[in-house]
Amino acid sequence: MNSAEASETGKWLSVRDYGAAPGTHVHDHFQVLWALQGALDLEVEGRGFQLEGGEAALLRPGERHDFESRQGSRCLVLDTRDPVWERRPVRPLNAERSHHLAMYLALSLQDGAGASSGLGGLLLAQAWGGVPEARRARREVDWTALTQWVLRRLAQPLTAAALADRALLSESQFRQRCVEALGCSPMQWVRTLRLERARALRAGGMSVAEIARRTGYRSPSALRGALERSVRRGR
Repeated sequence: MNSAEASETGKWLSVRDYGAAPGTHVHDHFQVLWALQGALDLEVEGRGFQLEGGEAALLRPGERHDFESRQGSRCLVLDTRDPVWERRPVRPLNAERSHHLAMYLALSLQDGAGASSGLGGLLLAQAWGGVPEARRARREVDWTALTQWVLRRLAQPLTAAALADRALLSESQFRQRCVEALGCSPMQWVRTLRLERARALRAGGMSVAEIARRTGYRSPSALRGALERSVRRGR
């Protein structure tokens, strides 16, 4: 059965015999060729190779391929548009192990057991391997929004865990993002925001006791000590 016949009958998974007569095809879909017996000579876009029993190859849409088998060969053929094949390598990662699956599917087709082309194609893709696990997108921190959230809560106890929860990250992830983005730990960052707000309020003439209450310091003396230390450190 050629690929056109397979398309017309809906039998995208088939067993085909190839002989000495050369042929040329260009498909608008993926084609998987799995050599069950014999050797099939192929030339794909000028690249020549041979599939022997137990070997397989993936042909992509639009790739011209010439083929012939001087001694005759039998192949399991999958014609599919399933995008699951887009990131598969040209050859299976473990053809020897996966060949048992190909043989089973071929025998099922030959015995008229009604192997599902859809399921058979999916099993072949899984056995083929070669698709890396999708990387989880890195969640970025909206530092502007988080800063405003912290500034509105300076009078309250703030912890690294609370900040991480607000940023929708684990505490360890949030600590790492702080070091990467701000060059300090989460609580060092909060202390800096408290000091900056305290200086601004002090410059506006507010009393030290009221500033301490608004910025989360235990007492006016704790605030004075923090301000003095920051001056000595040149901050």
